[in-house]
Amino acid sequence: MSVVKKFFLLSLVIIASAEVRGQAARSPFTTFGIGERYGDALVHNQGSGTGISQPQYWYLNNQNPALLVFNTLTVFEAGIVGERRTIRNSQGSEKNSGGNMNYLAMAFPVKVTKWTTSIGLMPYTNVDYEVKRDTTLSDGTPYELRESGTGGLTQLYWSNGIRLTKEISIGLKATYLFGPIENVYSNQLTGPDVIPYIVSVENKSSVSDFNFSGGFSFSRDSLWGKNYRFSVGAMYDMKTSLKTKVTDKFYRTTVAGDTIESSELSNAHGQIKIPGALTLGVSLSRGLKWSVATELSYQNWSNFSSVNADDNTGLQESWRAALGGEITPDPLALGSYLKRLTYRLGVSMEQYPFLANGNSVKDYGINFGLSLPAGRSNLNLAAKVGKRGNRNENILEENYFKIYFGITFNDQWFIKRKFD
Repeated sequence: MSVVKKFFLLSLVIIASAEVRGQAARSPFTTFGIGERYGDALVHNQGSGTGISQPQYWYLNNQNPALLVFNTLTVFEAGIVGERRTIRNSQGSEKNSGGNMNYLAMAFPVKVTKWTTSIGLMPYTNVDYEVKRDTTLSDGTPYELRESGTGGLTQLYWSNGIRLTKEISIGLKATYLFGPIENVYSNQLTGPDVIPYIVSVENKSSVSDFNFSGGFSFSRDSLWGKNYRFSVGAMYDMKTSLKTKVTDKFYRTTVAGDTIESSELSNAHGQIKIPGALTLGVSLSRGLKWSVATELSYQNWSNFSSVNADDNTGLQESWRAALGGEITPDPLALGSYLKRLTYRLGVSMEQYPFLANGNSVKDYGINFGLSLPAGRSNLNLAAKVGKRGNRNENILEENYFKIYFGITFNDQWFIKRKFD
């Protein structure tokens, strides 16, 4: 595929991303803090649930910038995600589904095997929930309370990986975080003899600031005299304070949504402080045939603070543990396409930083993945089935299914031809 065609495809993907952004499935678990994290894994890493330590030659590893040095070709990746959630409590259940642009990312070597740089755009957090409750005033008049939230943060990043020695490389990632988070609190009288107006207070936080991360990779090959590789990876997201503008607004609307009255209640500037996070991982692989990896991440959200005081309570330490791997039966099999496919599998367990009903919220998931090669490029598929929360401890329980689609293009760009 020519460079012109690839840039044309990139333009189409960018236009499509503008259409699908913000259509993720609703979940009451996105109400806490700055919303639910998407994570930095691309589709091929979603298949195994790991990636912090695994060198990748034909894919862009977005989880650790120190691993970019293994990308000796220009690589472009794009991905989308679709999901379905079933939320249950003791009284019933509700199903939601949605889809979203997952990422656009590109990397190319500045100096092959020594320095590779990468840029990308992807969502950072998602807020999408709605909770309704019917109650009555002291005089018996019924009314409906509604709380909803939309928005989330987006990240635009620039990463660089630099090789220090044959076995050691480091990386630095600079991220610009931006986006609005809107929470709306509404009430409406629902009696037969009342005027059907909806009174609402909107709290909008607009975030824009930078965050920085550092990565490390140690990778030694030819172990035991054979083609085995042992790798260690680490990633540290530095704590940061994000500049935030908070606006509170009051408005009154009709049931049809027409605004009757609107006024700004307050306007303030402050900071959202996000604590640092550490992820460690190890992996063992044999050439392009197979790899197995495990990793652990930790972040203390009790150090989180927001302009909105209500967001500062009920947060605790969060962690995630994962084990996964991949296998390609025969990467060089010319007579069997199925043997050249890459199959992935992984399991994970996670504790979220927020409390629900005063108890910790756990997440248990199983990942599946598949890559279909097309020359030096790939079509990547992944899925995750999981459950978070427990009705006995957290009142709410969520079962989810996520499916990921991605494309990977590898080519030699920016290289001067010696022959015409």
